[in-house]
Amino acid sequence: MTATRIVVIGGGYAGVLAANRLSQRGDVDITLVNPRPMFVERIRLHQLIVGNHSATDEFASVLAETVRLVVDTAERIDADAHQVHLRSGEPLTYDYLVYSVGSTAPVPATVPGADRFAYPLGEWETARHLTGRLAETPTDAPIVVVGGGLTGIEAAGELAETGRHVTLVTDVVGPSLARGGRRSVTKRLTRLGVTLVDGAAVASVAADHVVLSDGRRLPSAATVWTAGFGVPGLAAESGLRTDRLGRLLTDETLTCIDDPSIVAAGDAASPSGVPLRMSCQLAMPLAACAADTVLARLDGATPRAINPASVGQCISVGRRAGTIQLSRFDDIAVPAHLGGRAAAAIKEAVCAGTVTFLRKEARSPGSYFWPRGGGRRRRIARAAHEAQAAR
Repeated sequence: MTATRIVVIGGGYAGVLAANRLSQRGDVDITLVNPRPMFVERIRLHQLIVGNHSATDEFASVLAETVRLVVDTAERIDADAHQVHLRSGEPLTYDYLVYSVGSTAPVPATVPGADRFAYPLGEWETARHLTGRLAETPTDAPIVVVGGGLTGIEAAGELAETGRHVTLVTDVVGPSLARGGRRSVTKRLTRLGVTLVDGAAVASVAADHVVLSDGRRLPSAATVWTAGFGVPGLAAESGLRTDRLGRLLTDETLTCIDDPSIVAAGDAASPSGVPLRMSCQLAMPLAACAADTVLARLDGATPRAINPASVGQCISVGRRAGTIQLSRFDDIAVPAHLGGRAAAAIKEAVCAGTVTFLRKEARSPGSYFWPRGGGRRRRIARAAHEAQAAR
């Protein structure tokens, strides 16, 4: 009997977990396409830039032995022909495609100079460029971090703990946190010597300074850009329908609304046009659901709708402190948090645990488990479908 051909595009947390989970069947041929020959621990890139972690692992340590790794870049999906066209080599033909290209962290074209002088911190290559820049920059030179989300907080904390003079520019510090969690983060950043400039936006970036929208000029030997996320344009460029940001539109089983042979997982998925927060925590349950959708179809069963529970947000602020923001299952922050050294230890355990989950799923496919949320996801999806039907 001919094996079912499954191609997984993207070797991040979602792609690796999905590929490993699919390997529980012996009648499938799984190929993982990734542009890099190593697995990148994206949630550790802020550690990479200061030199206390490589932020990479060998694929052999996290990927099931039966999954074939193809180091290449997917340039186009031909849904009609069921093929993925690669930058080099012959196209890959699939019966099912798992779209798990992840997210990016581009600098905005609307901010003059940002594309030339700012260093985004969302992908391994750009983090490496920033690492090189920091190596050339004296420790006492000023550093500006743009963006007060979790990535910006972690980058500012990591840099300040090494003795760097850091200014964090943002409209709001920790917008996804509750008031107490925000205070916890702000207190630790201040203790590390980070200068907080909130309620501000960057108007332009130059080689040695940034200009704020109110005209203030801040010296900056290296400007780190962490404001905002994007997604690769592969789905839209392949003629598949996407949301405003470019995430692949799917139903609640993560099946592409244009083609039932394509499922999406992770940050690049937009179920019912109401995507979940871009995060490793939610990308992995989505990956498990995407794989289970394919497995259900192979078994002739009805796939299960997504409903992953969020349990909180873990933020490191340097190596010696952090904040754990608790949340409801629907990812809304609650007025409860844990701070200090205990939070830093939990965050480190979480980071290590994500790789452990991948390795365990590689050894024992189907073992990964994540709690399901309440009924709010179903209500959101139903409202989205009703709104779409009314148009």
